Amino acid sequence: MKKSLITLAVLGTAATAAQAQSSVTLYGLIDAGVTYVNSTKTATGGHSLVAMQDGATAGLSGSRWGVRGQEDLGGGSSAIFVLESGFSYNTGASGQGGALFGRQAFVGLSNTTYGVVTLGRQYDTGVDLLQPLAAYGTWGNLTSHAGDIDNIGNLNRINNAVKYTSATYSGFKVTGMYSLGGVAGDVTRNSLYSLGASYAMGPVKLAADYLYAKDPNSGFFAMNPGQVSTVNNFGSTHTAYSGFSTAGGEQIIAAGGNYVFGPATLGLIYSNVRFNNLGGNPNGTTNTFQNGADASFNDVEANVKYQFTPALIGGFSYNYTKGNSITTVSGIETGATYNQFNLGVDYLLSKRTDVYLLGIYQHASGVDSTGQRAVAAITGETQSTTPNQLALTTGLRTRF
Repeated sequence: MKKSLITLAVLGTAATAAQAQSSVTLYGLIDAGVTYVNSTKTATGGHSLVAMQDGATAGLSGSRWGVRGQEDLGGGSSAIFVLESGFSYNTGASGQGGALFGRQAFVGLSNTTYGVVTLGRQYDTGVDLLQPLAAYGTWGNLTSHAGDIDNIGNLNRINNAVKYTSATYSGFKVTGMYSLGGVAGDVTRNSLYSLGASYAMGPVKLAADYLYAKDPNSGFFAMNPGQVSTVNNFGSTHTAYSGFSTAGGEQIIAAGGNYVFGPATLGLIYSNVRFNNLGGNPNGTTNTFQNGADASFNDVEANVKYQFTPALIGGFSYNYTKGNSITTVSGIETGATYNQFNLGVDYLLSKRTDVYLLGIYQHASGVDSTGQRAVAAITGETQSTTPNQLALTTGLRTRF
């Protein structure tokens, strides 16, 4: 009897230890707010708008719930997974085109010495490295660069992806991703790859990233659930670049840094986006530019955050997006410029719950990629009918 009791005690201790080494966590957040926009385009002209909008559109964070798990494999290695679903707090509908786990869905292996390998639907390496340094990382979607042209705001998540992220050595970390296009007979069609590196030491954080997407209309922009590779997936994006859906490739180069001194953080982000070989991908629309032409954009963001108290943070950022001059076959010279100013205040009610105020103003000039006079279009909101647009939002966010 005594031996049986000892055996049960040992087995119970072993089971408890094994359970402690593995975990499955349910998590999430809800971000709800009310937004005012001074001018939005409708069938009857431009009108102001007051609406309840989810955080994914006009708040600090998209509402979501998810499950993450980790199993200790020994020797510093673990099996990991993440399943994450976006949703609208207004209607309860799933986000990301209705996909059950449209935000993220991946499995992988992690090692404290060698890094992490993951497979599935994931963020590209530029999002991992540069989003925390940009205004978006604190203040959300409305502060995205024009139409989230450089994907730092995570407009497009990546399907069918294999990603590697190294461990951190003396502040340095490298990461890379490859997404398989899945087209029979052409291993490169609709494929994507990205490479990046970061450095963090003391008050300094630096990062740089390179991404190239082959056939972006039927690959990169078709990865959002509900999209079809044979239609114009650029059509619902920002008119700064929606006319470039026939590009044979898209290249994004981005770099940035933060410097912290006392309660203040200064940030600077630069990106160059190039749509190569217009006419190279016939899916979706008719090319209105010379076949083989390139369209490019330069974007600069400067941002500052200030921690007034442990519970109160404020921030300001300025963003400048400039498209190069490119002429349509009918002789229209395009090339739009967007100036955007962002102001935010966030107050913590507790460790899990905060309230916030955001103010965004954008001014557009020039001619956009569709050959029309450029109008302001703050990311997430319906475009204005004028060169100017103002958005004001107040919201509440709670995590669980």
